[in-house]
Amino acid sequence: MMNDIIADALTRIRNAAMRKLEVATLLHSNTVVGVLTVLQAKEYIEGFKVIDGANNKKTVQVTLKYDDNDNSVINEIKRVSTPGRRVYKNASELKSFKNGYGTIIVSTNKGVIANDEAFASKVGGELLCTVW
Repeated sequence: MMNDIIADALTRIRNAAMRKLEVATLLHSNTVVGVLTVLQAKEYIEGFKVIDGANNKKTVQVTLKYDDNDNSVINEIKRVSTPGRRVYKNASELKSFKNGYGTIIVSTNKGVIANDEAFASKVGGELLCTVW
């Protein structure tokens, strides 16, 4: 039984990028789709699509993005808040990450958004993961 579907999704993306695969298959949840929407908006991935499977099980296929030298655009992707240790920050603490080169993905009452959007909207929330 898996408790942390977000950590599993991030690990699958990380492993697929290390193996230089074009597509990674993730388990579906609304939070994972929210994280992938932010990653696509920040151009860390090419895109994703939700696929209906057998027995009403959905999966998400993520198309990874690589630069001209065949290196993954994602240098590092880490889970911050875990089921055993939740991490919350207010809006003023979400100003920048890695001097603006990275992104913190935050779960707020306005949905799953990036840290710069949360800072502009003056909302805090749970830190899901960091990407750069």
